[in-house]
Amino acid sequence: MAAADGGVTPEDFAGHIPRTRSYRRLIAGLFFAGVATFAQLYSLQAVLPQVAADLDVPAATAALTVSAATLGIAVAVIPWSLVADRVGRIPAMAIGIIAATAFGLAAPLSTEIAVLLALRLGEGLALGAVPAVALAYLSEEVHARHVAAAAGSYTAGTTVGGLTGRLVAGPIGEAFDWRIGVWSVTVLCTAAAVLFLWLVPRARRFVPGRRRADAGPGMVARLIRALRSPRLLALYAQGFLLMGAFVAVYNYLGFHLIAPPFLLPVWLVTLLFLAYLSGTVSSPWAGALAARHGRRAVLIGAIGLFVGGAALMYVPVPIVILVGLVVFTGGFFGAHAIASSWAPVLAEPSSRAQAPSLYYFAYYAGSSLFGWALGVVFGQAGWAWFLGAVIAMGVVAAIIAAVLLRSDRAMDA
Repeated sequence: MAAADGGVTPEDFAGHIPRTRSYRRLIAGLFFAGVATFAQLYSLQAVLPQVAADLDVPAATAALTVSAATLGIAVAVIPWSLVADRVGRIPAMAIGIIAATAFGLAAPLSTEIAVLLALRLGEGLALGAVPAVALAYLSEEVHARHVAAAAGSYTAGTTVGGLTGRLVAGPIGEAFDWRIGVWSVTVLCTAAAVLFLWLVPRARRFVPGRRRADAGPGMVARLIRALRSPRLLALYAQGFLLMGAFVAVYNYLGFHLIAPPFLLPVWLVTLLFLAYLSGTVSSPWAGALAARHGRRAVLIGAIGLFVGGAALMYVPVPIVILVGLVVFTGGFFGAHAIASSWAPVLAEPSSRAQAPSLYYFAYYAGSSLFGWALGVVFGQAGWAWFLGAVIAMGVVAAIIAAVLLRSDRAMDA
C-alpha cells in the first residue's frame, strides 16, 4: 500500500530512531508545536487577577477564560482526529495552529467577558488539532520501542509552552496591560508555529483512514472500539482527574498568594510558574523509566508525587508552597506523559488516532469542569478545602490505575 506522500510503502519503514537527524527534527518540530499550542492556551492564566479587576468579575468567572479554551479543545479533539485521518497528521496540525493564532490576536480586543469567552472558545477549538493528532503522528512515525521516550520529549515541549506563555504574559501584563501581555505571547507562538512547519518530517507511515486495510466499519465504530477497553477508560480517567486538579491549582494559587497573609506582588507570583520546569524534566524522565520498569509502576509513582506536592501546599510558608508546587507539577507531567503515550499503544490499529483523542477529550473536559468548579470550592470554603479536593482527585486516579491497569510488563510495552 502506498503512502499518502507518494512512493513510500509504510510497511518498509519501521520508524525514526534516536540519534538520527530525522528523529531529532521530529522531536524538535513537535516541541515547537507544543510551545505554539500551550503558550496561547495558558497565557491568560498568568493575568487572571488583572482580568478579574479589569472586567469586574469574580475569580471563578475570570478563570472561565482558561476553561473556555480547554472546553474548545475537549470538543474539538475527536473531530480533529477524524480530519487528520483524512487529510494527514501534519496538515491538520498546521491548519489548527494557524486558525488559533487568528483567534489569539483577536481575544485581547474584548472589553466584555462574554466576548472574551467566545473568542477563547474559538481559540481552543482550533488548538485542539495539536493534542488530537500529535501523539498519533508520533506513534506512527517513531519506532515502537522509542514511542514512550519520544512522547515524553513532546510533553516537555508542552510544559515549556505553558511556562513561556505565563512568564511572558504575566510581567508584561503587569507592566503595561494584560492585553499587551497576551498579544506578546501570540506573536511568540507564531514564530514557534513556523519552526514546527519547517522542522517536522513528512509522514512516511500515514495512510488515509479510508484506504487502510484495518480501517474497519467507520468513524463511529472506531470511537466505540476506543471506549470498550477498561484499560483505555482507566487512562481517560487519569487525564480527567489529574488535569482538572492541576489546572485548578494554577488558576487559583495566584489569588491565594496575593491575598492575606501573604500579600505577594503579582510579578513575584508569576515567577512561581517556573515550577513548570520540573515538568519539562519529569516528562522525558518518566518515559525513560517506563521503558525499564513498566508504565503502570511509573504512573502510580508519579501520582504519588502529585498528591505529596499538593499536601505540602497546606503549609502557609511561601518557600514550602513553592517546593510543593514543584513536586506537584513534576508528578503531574510524569503521569500525563505515561498516560497519554499509553493510549495509542493500547488501542486497536483502526482506532489509534481516536484513543488519544478520547484521552484528550477527558483531559480537557476535566480542565474545563474542575478549573471552574474547584474555584467555587476555593471561593466558598477556602484554600484548605480546595487542596483537600485536589488530593482526593489524585487518590482516586491512583486507585483506578492500580485496579484497572494490569502490571503485565508485556502488556505495558
